[in-house]
Amino acid sequence: MSLTDDLVVASAALPVQLQAQKDGSLAGEAVLAERKAFLSKKKLTYKCKARVDEGARMVRFWEMLIEKGSGVSSGDDDFGPGGGFSAGTYKTGGKERSGSIETASSLFGKDYSYRWDYAAMRSGLQVVAVQAGYSWETVLNPKSV
Repeated sequence: MSLTDDLVVASAALPVQLQAQKDGSLAGEAVLAERKAFLSKKKLTYKCKARVDEGARMVRFWEMLIEKGSGVSSGDDDFGPGGGFSAGTYKTGGKERSGSIETASSLFGKDYSYRWDYAAMRSGLQVVAVQAGYSWETVLNPKSV
């Protein structure tokens, strides 16, 4: 079994399931939180991409949190309907971010909350790669994967 297959199998126990892509890379995506209300919508998505370079015995990895919103806002989201509380603790080391983010708010009476650990995917996959004798590189651009 190749390291690519091992990473797909290992991702089954992690927050995001990796899938093989046509270009030979692995990619995963998960919607962490989504809030829909009258005339507005917000969504927080986690995306990651990995590629095993057999020649260099290296795994390149990229990840990102993407927040998108559309529709009519109440003006100042911190105090109007949909306003809420956001707390995060994190540490950056070069290209990597670790820690967690927590958000809780209420939009038109509907609760909206999530908790995400930034390093969960990266560290889980990195352990598999290192145990197989591969080095690990986190990159800032998905095209570098």
